[in-house]
Amino acid sequence: QVQLVESGGGLVQAGDSLRLSCAASGLTLSTYTMGWFRQPPGKEREFVAWISGGGGSTFYADSVKGRFTVSRGNAKNTLYLQMDGLKPEDTAIYYCALRHGPVFRTAPSEYNYWGQGTQVTVSS
Repeated sequence: QVQLVESGGGLVQAGDSLRLSCAASGLTLSTYTMGWFRQPPGKEREFVAWISGGGGSTFYADSVKGRFTVSRGNAKNTLYLQMDGLKPEDTAIYYCALRHGPVFRTAPSEYNYWGQGTQVTVSS
C-alpha cells in the first residue's frame, strides 16, 4: 500500500525558513515524478514545485521561484521542500503528491497519490 507522510510544518515568522519532508512507503520514489502543492485557507489547492524521477529536472510556481527548492533524499524514498524567505502569503497546508509518468504536470488531478498534508503558518 502506497503511503506518503509529510512533516516539518510549523509556525514561523516572515523571512524564516522551513524544510518539509515527505516520506514514502510501498514504492520506490525514484520511479515516479513528485510534486508539492499547497492549499491556502479558503482557496483551492495549487501547484508549488515538481521534480523528475531522477531529480535532474525541477519546476516551480512563479510565486515561490527563487525561494523554494525541491529535492530528493539520498535514500530515494524521501522528498524535500526547502522554503526560504517565507512570506505570510505562503501560509497553507502543504501536500506532497506522486505521479505515474515522466511528464511535468501542475494539475492536482494528474497526481495519483497524496499525503495528509502539513500546516505551514507564516506570521508577519
